[in-house]
Amino acid sequence: MNISVIGTGYVGLVTGTCFAEFGLSVTCADKEVDKIKMLNQGEIPIYEPGLEELVKKNVREGRLHFSTDLVESISNALVIFIAVGTPSSEDGSADLSFVDEVAREVARNMNGYKVIVTKSTVPVGTGERIRAIMKKEMKVPINFDIVSNPEFLREGSAINDFMRPDRVVIGADSDQAIAIMQDLYRPLYLIETPFVITNVETSEMIKYASNAFLATKISFINEIADLCELTGADVHQVARGMGLDRRIGPKFLHPGPGYGGSCFPKDTLAITKLARENDHQLQIIEATVKVNRERRQRMTDKIVAHLEGSVEGKTIGVLGLAFKPNTDDMRDAPSVDIIKNLQNLGAKIKAYDPASMEEAAKVLNDVEYFSDPYDLAKGCDALVVLTEWPQFRNLTIEKLPELLKSPNVIDLRNIYEPEKMRKLGLHYTSVGRPI
Repeated sequence: MNISVIGTGYVGLVTGTCFAEFGLSVTCADKEVDKIKMLNQGEIPIYEPGLEELVKKNVREGRLHFSTDLVESISNALVIFIAVGTPSSEDGSADLSFVDEVAREVARNMNGYKVIVTKSTVPVGTGERIRAIMKKEMKVPINFDIVSNPEFLREGSAINDFMRPDRVVIGADSDQAIAIMQDLYRPLYLIETPFVITNVETSEMIKYASNAFLATKISFINEIADLCELTGADVHQVARGMGLDRRIGPKFLHPGPGYGGSCFPKDTLAITKLARENDHQLQIIEATVKVNRERRQRMTDKIVAHLEGSVEGKTIGVLGLAFKPNTDDMRDAPSVDIIKNLQNLGAKIKAYDPASMEEAAKVLNDVEYFSDPYDLAKGCDALVVLTEWPQFRNLTIEKLPELLKSPNVIDLRNIYEPEKMRKLGLHYTSVGRPI
């Protein structure tokens, strides 16, 4: 079976590559000539562990292709995945202009029955929106089906999430389309992956509701962390005690500077906007957004307080820039706001990140970047941990007191043990744990 994935961003590239690994013939299409040229040369435009090797393997074995020819990509495929961006508009709603453009392009180049699948995160009603656009743009009436098949890929572990997912959600109103989608995902039946088969609208809502709930857990534990600091409780033990309850679960109960990335910020805004368009208010999710928005200033205040009320003229070393480890994604990363806040207060910033410094330089000015965390620490008035990269846990902490100008460590990801840090003579603080 031939399939096409239109859009070679994070979701599109991972989706196309993994389907090729399933044994399907896949064309990943994009209008960005430079990106396709890079992919055809074996270069990967994003950082995702294991992706480069998987792309090269499937290109070499003839199952994975990259093209700027959307017409050919549409004509040759039975199933067409839409995997383009849906960024936030100024009012918080999802910008569907790229989705609309693909729908028009597909409609104008239909040469037979097709299954049109949305992988992009889209608000409820987008499936019908695509159907209406395509019917309007078609040169002659041709049968097609619309399917919602949301992605649940975590940056840094996307390949495993695709190959061994918690579930696969398929929203469709056609038995034929459902059968074709089940055939695409046949290898997952062998490992007994749960499948949720529903209508298009429910599938679209599952994606938004899932992301909003996970974001809510993050904002919730951050508020609990603040209360722990005021009462002497330890948020790690609180989270562990909560997470052992199977109704709650341990995941996403990790305090820190708040959520970021390409999904949670825009999706929480989009679902609250969708609710208001339907004369409804999602009060819990709106509170989640508010807590997360304020979190970055609260973490800035924590750093300033640790440095006796002022960062003016001080050099602060930052460990980690990406919104999470194992990615170079700087989209809505908490580090950006926190660093800018500190700069506005007169601090000089030095930074190190294993993957995202090139991307960070596009959104941050006047930051000195280092290729080694120990070189970064030399002469700093404070070291701030903003991303929990695994290698940061394994630093030789004993070196820090002699490298730092002042022995201040502000750990906003709670990756170090407070008692050990203090025994080394470090003035250490973290989030939601007793000082």
